[in-house]
Amino acid sequence: YTSKAMGELCDIWEKRGSGLTNLHGSTGDAVFLGTTSDELEPIFADITKKGWDLGGSGSDLRTPSCCLGMSRCEYACIDSMDITYELTNYYQDELHRPAFPYKFKIKVSGCGNDCVASVARSDLSIIGTWKDNIRVDDAEVTNCVNNGTDIVNEIVMMCPTKAVEWDGSKIKIDDENCVHCMHCINVIPKALRVGEDKGAAILLGAKAPIVEGALFASVLVPFMKLEAPYDNLKELIENLWDIWDEHGKNKERIGEFVERMGKGEFISEIGIEPQIEMVFQPRENPYIFYDEYFEEE
Repeated sequence: YTSKAMGELCDIWEKRGSGLTNLHGSTGDAVFLGTTSDELEPIFADITKKGWDLGGSGSDLRTPSCCLGMSRCEYACIDSMDITYELTNYYQDELHRPAFPYKFKIKVSGCGNDCVASVARSDLSIIGTWKDNIRVDDAEVTNCVNNGTDIVNEIVMMCPTKAVEWDGSKIKIDDENCVHCMHCINVIPKALRVGEDKGAAILLGAKAPIVEGALFASVLVPFMKLEAPYDNLKELIENLWDIWDEHGKNKERIGEFVERMGKGEFISEIGIEPQIEMVFQPRENPYIFYDEYFEEE
C-alpha cells in the first residue's frame, strides 16, 4: 500500500465512521470498525470509487484460498490456483454482499497433504486426489533401499490402513484399501507417485470453536472430476447454499447445520447418493429402521 492510498481510506473512515481500523487481522486485510447503518452504502461507494476491491467479513463468502498446486508441486492432482481464481471471480456477489446465515469459506488443496489445512479450516474443502492405483517404480524403490530407506518401519508400519506390503525386493499396495493419505509417497516420492485418474474429494463442515465446538470436515463427494469452468463444482456449491440459506439459523455454520439436520437428510435434500466414504464415524445407536419396514407395517 502507498501512504497516499492509506490516507484516502482513513479520510473516508474519518468522515463516515469511527476512525478505528484493524489492518491484516484475522478477518481481513483492512477492517473498518464502527459506523451506523445509514453510512454503509456511502462507504461502499466511496471506497469503490478509489479503486479498492471491497468485501465483507460478515455472513458472506470469504475470499477463497489455496496452495500453489501445479505451479510448484509435483503431487498436485488438480489446478488449485485456477479453481480458486475461477470461484473468486464467479462468486463476486457472494463475496461482497452478506447473504448467508453465517460465513462460508472455501479452501483448495492440490493433494492429500492439504497444505492449506482445508480439512480443519474451511466450510468447503476441495482436496486433490486420484481414483486409480498408486504408480510404483520398482527400480527407484531399490535405489531408495540402497540409500538407506527403511521400507518396513518408515512406510509399511506407518500406513494407516496397512495397505502396503514389502517382500524384501518389491512394494505391493492394496489400492482398494488405500486412503490416499500421501505418507508413502512423501517418503519415497521418486519411487511412488499419485495415480493418473485425477480429480478431487469434496469435504464439508470444518470450523473453529465459536458458537459450537470445533469440527473437522467430512467427505461429501469422494471423487469429482474438475475441469474448467468447473460447472459440476459450482452446481454442488449452489445446492449447498440453497438449503443452508433456507433452513440455517443465524450464526450457524454449514457444518453445524448438517449436524443438526442429520447428514442423511442433508445429502438427500441436495440430491446426491449416499456412499460409504461419507460416514464420519460409526453410529452410536445399534438399532436402525428402514423406510421399507414402516411401509410394510
